[in-house]
Amino acid sequence: MTQEAAALYVVPTPLGNLSDMTQRAVEVLRQVDWVAAEDTRHSAPLLKHFGVSARLLATHEHNEEAAAGQIIARLEAGESVALVSDAGTPAISDPGARLVARVRAAGFRIVPLPGACAAITALSASGLLSPHFLFYGFLPAKTRQREEALRELVDLPYALVFYEAPHRIVEMVASLSAVFGVSRTLVVARELTKLFETIHVCPLGDAVDWLRADANRQRGEFVLIVSGAEPEEDAGDGERVLGLLLEDGLPVKQAARLAHAITGVSKNALYARALILRAEAGGAAAEE
Repeated sequence: MTQEAAALYVVPTPLGNLSDMTQRAVEVLRQVDWVAAEDTRHSAPLLKHFGVSARLLATHEHNEEAAAGQIIARLEAGESVALVSDAGTPAISDPGARLVARVRAAGFRIVPLPGACAAITALSASGLLSPHFLFYGFLPAKTRQREEALRELVDLPYALVFYEAPHRIVEMVASLSAVFGVSRTLVVARELTKLFETIHVCPLGDAVDWLRADANRQRGEFVLIVSGAEPEEDAGDGERVLGLLLEDGLPVKQAARLAHAITGVSKNALYARALILRAEAGGAAAEE
């Protein structure tokens, strides 16, 4: 490590294939004094495999606040700490965000390392053409709350990325089909980088039957990607009105609401487009 030692290093770990551990990640883990792990029982064999002798400190969703205090004390003593989750990048639908915020507020540096992330791995193999995506992570476990959350996303023109556990996968896909309709494309990515890795692409209406056709297809950790909403036929008129309202200086949310009232184009879709137009306008202004 060329950086000063008293920092929190955010270190991704492999999704399954140990060869995906980066050289830099191994070097950092070998040099830090402590490793804050989501599950010390899970991380101990991984660290042993790479010859890491740092002491372990449990840092999970139930003790993250208390663990943050311990880690800050270690940093104040001049010791270095690495944060790892069970698999992938910490704080991405995993514990860690609260810890990072506390450490930064205490005045210590956060050093992020690039590495494995299930959402990005799945997206790279999805073949979906949308230039934008929205990472949602885990939806609520109960059907009613899950479908309420999905209805907020139904008009967005982005590829939508979700995580799901095996015991809820069939119910989850049924909810996706019920809310988004049967014709949207679904990418099912399971057990990424592992022996039984599967990436299956199909219409949402066929997905439940595909899962039920083989019990093995319901095993493992899942990334689900749903194609974004198609533009409505009159979306061009909606964008024209939206652009005029934004040019007049209206806030994004207000401009989307008024453009929806005038043209009938989906308010969520207009809001998403307004964010892009405002960002593009800001970039153009910066270049001038």
